[in-house]
Amino acid sequence: MKIAIGCDHGGINLKPVLTDYLTKKCVEFKDFGTFTKDSCDYNDYAEQVAEAVASGEYDYGILICGTGIGMSIAANKVKGIRCAHCHDVFSAKMTRLHNDANVLAMGERVIGPGLMLLIVDAFLNTEFSGDERHVRRVNKIKALEEKNFK
Repeated sequence: MKIAIGCDHGGINLKPVLTDYLTKKCVEFKDFGTFTKDSCDYNDYAEQVAEAVASGEYDYGILICGTGIGMSIAANKVKGIRCAHCHDVFSAKMTRLHNDANVLAMGERVIGPGLMLLIVDAFLNTEFSGDERHVRRVNKIKALEEKNFK
């Protein structure tokens, strides 16, 4: 499993907790930044992570900003990305199980490090169900992309 991670200045304090966790779990990852607390635009990091996942180079992406909202909106503008904005374990598990989400967005100002790790663990360790109804729905999402992402 290969993970692309990124944050803006609003997520810079949680990112080291995430990278330590991934390192201890022997999960390969690339940190796309940011690397300072200087104000920056979340879009730039969301785009890099989303494109890395959409290209197939990385299996999943994890994004952290102040709320997770901006990152999720920006990431979902990349064709092939199903980014879920999650602040609880149940949503993280269900978005993998039902939506086959490939990017997770969270907000540092919303959750703490302990909850973040539980959410990440649920996201990374839940497989897509493959149930016919969920496959049909994900395919409809892909059809919307084909229609609107020209």
